[in-house]
Amino acid sequence: MLADRAYSSRAIRAHLRRRGIRAVIPQPSDQVGPVFDQEAYKQRNTVERCINRLKQWRGLAMRCDKLAIAYQAALHLAAIPIWARR
Repeated sequence: MLADRAYSSRAIRAHLRRRGIRAVIPQPSDQVGPVFDQEAYKQRNTVERCINRLKQWRGLAMRCDKLAIAYQAALHLAAIPIWARR
């Protein structure tokens, strides 16, 4: 929920605040709320870019595996080249 722009409505943001979840995406100018955290936004961007790289594997993007262990294995295989480049 921290990374999706679809959760910018007042009702949803109020619900998240009641549950103690901080919003990372800046709010529209017509909504008043918590202060925008630039460092958390940078971290969110890094996570999204990593997920996009992982989704370049078609099987991960489509989630065609029936077993969770097979999906997790594909996730590990896709992560190895990303990790090796670092």
